[in-house]
Amino acid sequence: MAERAALEELVKLQGERVRGLKQQKASAELIEEEVAKLLKLKAQLGPDESKQKFVLKTPKTGFHHVGQAGLEPLTSGSPSSLASQSGITGVSHCAWPQGTRDYSPRQMAVREKVFDIIIRCFKRHGAEVIDTPVFELKETLTGKYGEDSKLIYDLKDQGGELLSLRYDLTVPFARYLAMNKLNNIKRYHIAKVYRRDNPAMTRGRYREFYQCDFDIAGNFDPMIPDAECLKIMCEILSSLQIGDFLVKVNDRRILDGMFAICGVPDSKFRTICSSVDKLDKVSWEEVKNEMVGEKGLAPEVADRIGDYVQQHGGVSLVEQLLQDPKLSQNKQALEGLRDLKLLFEYLALFGIDDKISFDLSLARGLDYYTGVIYEAVLLQTPAQAGEEPLGVGSVAAGGRYDGLVGMFDPKGRKVPCVGLSIGVERIFSIVEQRLEALEEKVRTTETQVLVASAQKKLLEERLKLVSELWDAGIKAELLYKKNPKLLNQLQYCEEAGIPLVAIIGEQELKDGVIKLRSVTSREEVDVRREDLVEEIKRRTGQPLCVC
Repeated sequence: MAERAALEELVKLQGERVRGLKQQKASAELIEEEVAKLLKLKAQLGPDESKQKFVLKTPKTGFHHVGQAGLEPLTSGSPSSLASQSGITGVSHCAWPQGTRDYSPRQMAVREKVFDIIIRCFKRHGAEVIDTPVFELKETLTGKYGEDSKLIYDLKDQGGELLSLRYDLTVPFARYLAMNKLNNIKRYHIAKVYRRDNPAMTRGRYREFYQCDFDIAGNFDPMIPDAECLKIMCEILSSLQIGDFLVKVNDRRILDGMFAICGVPDSKFRTICSSVDKLDKVSWEEVKNEMVGEKGLAPEVADRIGDYVQQHGGVSLVEQLLQDPKLSQNKQALEGLRDLKLLFEYLALFGIDDKISFDLSLARGLDYYTGVIYEAVLLQTPAQAGEEPLGVGSVAAGGRYDGLVGMFDPKGRKVPCVGLSIGVERIFSIVEQRLEALEEKVRTTETQVLVASAQKKLLEERLKLVSELWDAGIKAELLYKKNPKLLNQLQYCEEAGIPLVAIIGEQELKDGVIKLRSVTSREEVDVRREDLVEEIKRRTGQPLCVC
């Protein structure tokens, strides 16, 4: 430190000398010579790390990914041109889409409530919770996501290991099962995942986001676990009260059988599957143009596919396709249709068959699905009577993936799996927008009572009482002032939504009571100090015993 201080003093003196020479209008050669000395001293000094300036913003993972050689730009150009390439409009020179975000206390309060509803449902259905690392070996993730594999974030080589940030929670779960030689488990996992996708903040699409997964692994009788997954999906979406929804259901075996009888070459199954999966966003003509123009499919083959994938309905459509002279002759498709018929029987018993639609256009682009697949979409109220409701966005999805664990097991041991993922980021966006529109107040704390005083010099008594309440499991606060005004304390409760105030005064201390005030009704009652905890718990609906 002393050496740096001496250098700083020399830099200061040399700087003053240079400024003096300039004021005296000394020769250019002399000024240049002294400036060179100043620059040399500054180079020796180096940057002051304690005074480093930081750029205050969230990381723009939107336009960079981490490659083996470090950070590499995804593309080049101005912010507006980059935005255009990413399908984002209305972007100024500084308005970069980030792909990540910070969350305010209000937003976190909404998120916690959503998570609580989801977790309670998962636990109600008997799930255990697990966790896995945020990154995996690159080879673990490679080749599991079809065309979406290009969206994986790769990290730099760390000690001889090539790593990638997890793209979802399903592949790490399959790796976990194989590594621990588990044959069955019912688990849930809520954690962040990472994708180099085009961010769309208003639609809840980011590059860093949460997934809420529920999975059932093990050999069980057909369609029972699958039906429970769909029941869970419906329970959660109904509990969240985000609007009417529909769950589309299909089966990969039906799709593969359909592609086969329509004349799609085996090598093009997955890429054509990816095109069909876009039918919820674009028209059939656009999908057909992509299959024919970009992927080299014969137009007549595309037309045959179109005859099937534009159909949707209930169990009656399943029965109709079981009679289809071509599709029913394909072994894979026949197995899928029979399982779907059984699934609809179980869904009727669960009372959710009216929320389910058999949709032949549903494809789910991920490579690891092997059987039933499903996706929940929110419905937009029709503008005219008699019109069908429109799907306005996916909020949950999942399916069966019986071969994924075997890809990691040294002996190829298969563990059948089925699961679902709740699209919480989109749900958060919907709930936040709804609260904004209603101008609804959201509590950001769970404080049950504020410990207040009516007179001065009662800080010690407030500290003793709030400590008693904390020790009894009561969520309590006090203002950090020695002598706060009672009006200010009551106003704080109203602003923070705190329901109760425990008021200490000199007379109350003499009488051995606490004045308990309801903030909304302004009703006050004297409660014996020894009964205060029980009274607060009774009024706030908290269990009377803390176990």
